[in-house]
Amino acid sequence: MSGNALIVSGERQITRDALTQRTRRAAAGFAALGIGPGDSVALLLRNEFAFLEASPAATLLGAYAVPINWHWKPEEVGYLLRDCAARVVVVHADLLPLLAEAPAGLTVLVVRTPPELAAAYGIRPAEQEQEVAGAQDWDAWLARHEVWDGAPQPARESMIYTSGTTGRPKGVRRQPPTPEEGAAVARNRARIYGLRPGMRSLLPGPLYHSAPNGFGLRSAQLADVLVLMPRFDPEEFLALVERHRIDTTFIVPTMMVRLLHLPEAVRQRYDLSSLRQATHAAAPCPPEVKRAMIAWWGPVLHEFYGATDLGAPTACDSHEWLRKPGTVGPPVDGAIVKIIGDDGQECATGVPGEIYAGCTMPDFTYHNRDDERRLVERAGLISVGDVGYLDAQGWLFLCDRKRDMVISGGVNIYPAEIEAVLIGVPGVLDCAVFGIPDAEYGEALCAAVCVVPGTTEAAIRTALKAQLANYKVPRLIEFHDQLPRDDSGKLLKRQLREPHWRGAGRAI
Repeated sequence: MSGNALIVSGERQITRDALTQRTRRAAAGFAALGIGPGDSVALLLRNEFAFLEASPAATLLGAYAVPINWHWKPEEVGYLLRDCAARVVVVHADLLPLLAEAPAGLTVLVVRTPPELAAAYGIRPAEQEQEVAGAQDWDAWLARHEVWDGAPQPARESMIYTSGTTGRPKGVRRQPPTPEEGAAVARNRARIYGLRPGMRSLLPGPLYHSAPNGFGLRSAQLADVLVLMPRFDPEEFLALVERHRIDTTFIVPTMMVRLLHLPEAVRQRYDLSSLRQATHAAAPCPPEVKRAMIAWWGPVLHEFYGATDLGAPTACDSHEWLRKPGTVGPPVDGAIVKIIGDDGQECATGVPGEIYAGCTMPDFTYHNRDDERRLVERAGLISVGDVGYLDAQGWLFLCDRKRDMVISGGVNIYPAEIEAVLIGVPGVLDCAVFGIPDAEYGEALCAAVCVVPGTTEAAIRTALKAQLANYKVPRLIEFHDQLPRDDSGKLLKRQLREPHWRGAGRAI
């Protein structure tokens, strides 16, 4: 691998050799602050070079890099910093206000917000250079330290905090892998993400999220070119693929929908022939969206099912998916997948139930919450609350999140099935289906949609009734300018449900 490989962000670039030198200076600086095995280094950073310096620097010392979702509020950020007992936080200057409730005694290292991020997020010049008392400039701090030359400690995965849809976010704290586990994880990630030496990769998703984090950190080690997008923009994505001859990327279904909504003339303007593998995950992908993407890009789409807590127990390529549309694949090497019903027994072929799985990842606990870790385990397999079924060949199909299932008049309804049809209705740009209180049936279906101007409720209902049983057609359709999603594309459905359930006496 060439040390002259490039990492690119906007108009800036850095060689791998230079990045490695800065990483080792950061490791020396962290060590001087007393950071060692099992400690936490928090990262409140958008996508840019400093993330790829600070995270591996923590890993060299056997510490946990702890990325923080910068969409959170100060109280949420303060909670995470206290929960993980971070000794130091590396933070972009414009995000400094999020440290308003940080614990005392925290070392704060400030990265000046670069121009490409300022442009992407509309950050004013004064915000790019913000300072707080006692904070140190990241570049100046690095320059004061020699290159760290100690023996690397057993490497720990980043401690990613789950999204917190069922309460306070939980830190997934994995043990260092054994040599056998490390080799198995590397093999599976190479297959799942298409990671290989010399790749030319593009990262459009946020590094604070689990899958982009793993893809980005490994790409920085292997790729001849790694391009970081400050923020996803569909046409800019296509332009970067063409400009840098990108062959490997990681996307989410929301990005696919936005790409497909580009005018045909724009879509055909860019040469995408270099693409070899585009991996997607993080949310269910409507079959019609995936079919359209394969028709456009060719059979380069790969998909996996997984979670921060779970790893990635299944995967499939485009050819496999086209044979079994809707599947998220068979178990990968060393993985086990079982479907368990409410009675605690394995479900028959084709019968939905809760997904329990295990794969070749080091064991984990939820930081400071061992009891909650035990609650999600059954016979060594883990559940994150997803519902699905296995076909006769043992391939996995997803239905929905268990907590998103709607029970209306005693009938189980999976909103993801309805959403997959709804996103294909002409004029619908984004959608979410969820349960709302109903005096007669307990719950009724509500659809929240973003649409092309002129799209009517009547047209949406007619299209849905042509493909779905009447009881699956939402009783209420709400029109929104935008649906709440994080930068990984994950729908924040709780925000849509909450106004309907407020005062109903039921947790949402």
